[in-house]
Amino acid sequence: MTAVASIPALFRDLVECPPIAALSTVMPSGYPQTSVVWCDFDGTWIRVNTMRGFQKERKMRRNALVTLLCYDPREPDRYLEVQGRVVDMTEEGAVAHLDQLSSAYVGQPVHYFGDIVDPSFASTESPVLCRILPTRVVARDWRPHGADS
Repeated sequence: MTAVASIPALFRDLVECPPIAALSTVMPSGYPQTSVVWCDFDGTWIRVNTMRGFQKERKMRRNALVTLLCYDPREPDRYLEVQGRVVDMTEEGAVAHLDQLSSAYVGQPVHYFGDIVDPSFASTESPVLCRILPTRVVARDWRPHGADS
């Protein structure tokens, strides 16, 4: 059984629709590959979304080990690194999750297909909701003591 790591409460803002999140996955060659993603945290899993057949989806199905780095560019000395395992990938609920992420990042209610990308993509792309179980968490705040939050 995989040990579960907790995300410190003082750093949860960095994984709940953070300004910057980078997901690292493993290429077939063994090299890591990193891409910017939208993510959120439901209290147990970090959730990201991709599309069926995209390279990111194929890599996570082949190798479930991933790392997510979350930070606020206004506070680059404070960050959260989460190593984890993709425990579930499903199309069920993926469109609704993608709409939730889009709305959170944009700051108002929107639909991913239509408001963020051309609505025609809804007929050719199938979102996949990926749940990541944190197994190792590194939370760092290198700001000087007394820094404004």
